Amino acid sequence: MRTEPKLTRLDRVFARLDREPERPAHLDVPKMSRHRIVLLAATLAFYGAIVWAVIITSWLVRLDWQVMFFRPYQQWSEIHWFVDYYVVLGQRGPTAVMVAAWLGWRSWRQHTLRPLLALGVSLLLLNITVGAAKYGMGRLGPHYATVIGSNEMWRGGDIFPSGHTANAVVTWGILAYMASTPRARRWLSAVSAVTSLGVGMATVYLGTHWLSDVLLGWVAGLLILLALPWFEPLIARSEARIFDLRDRVRARRSGTASAAVPVSAPHVVVTPLPGDRDDVAAGAPRAPVYLAPGPHTARSERTPITPTGSRRPPHGERHPRGSASSARPLTGG
Repeated sequence: MRTEPKLTRLDRVFARLDREPERPAHLDVPKMSRHRIVLLAATLAFYGAIVWAVIITSWLVRLDWQVMFFRPYQQWSEIHWFVDYYVVLGQRGPTAVMVAAWLGWRSWRQHTLRPLLALGVSLLLLNITVGAAKYGMGRLGPHYATVIGSNEMWRGGDIFPSGHTANAVVTWGILAYMASTPRARRWLSAVSAVTSLGVGMATVYLGTHWLSDVLLGWVAGLLILLALPWFEPLIARSEARIFDLRDRVRARRSGTASAAVPVSAPHVVVTPLPGDRDDVAAGAPRAPVYLAPGPHTARSERTPITPTGSRRPPHGERHPRGSASSARPLTGG
């Protein structure tokens, strides 16, 4: 009775690391549905509401000052070392490298550049939108506040919205956006939400951001993920152009390699036959000599031919065996 070998956990991991032979056809590309547009509009309205609440110095600004005076980094100083390391999950450089490594492996495995291009587009949108909002509103952070109870807007700062929080939402949320199954998308969405929530609260704990900065950072990152399907046609065109450029470069390299090794015609030395020497000397035209058109056959494939007659070359002084030679001297007397 033949039994199937049991695969260990390590065997399953290596099986998933194998490259797929071609691009999978079941890859789901998110589209801008009506539900997504409604959610995007509601998120954009919430973004404007937070900005307006800070501008008019509403209850949200008073809450910012209360949290700042509470000084969480002094209340729970025993976890300060952990928060210092955890907040790195919101820094753009380390998180972009980690997520790009994972998406790069997926691009290689699935024969597509869409994961890396989607990450690049999302980070570009993040830099443009969040950067413009930061420098446009110019809010100072808690450590640089000048007037107690003020919103600290338009004073040369760059912390509103929180870049750490928005970056955590986008870089970890892109993993859920690129998930190939609904179950994986749900799990990755939950993980990215918890991670970005922790990064935002870590910045409030350390006193580098107001609470309203973190709220606006969450909303800003969510806006980018919701608007990303609008850029899917651009991603597809960019991928097609990159692959076309790669094919042209490969074709040019192969053509250059073949042209670098020219194939020269075989040099054939033609020796005229004895009967043709007179015609050549007289200047008569001679028919061209070509190589044998037939295919070359091996010795084992040739038909054996038995020669007729004796194989020994003729010899003038050789006599047949048994015959007497007249030139032989006589002996005796």
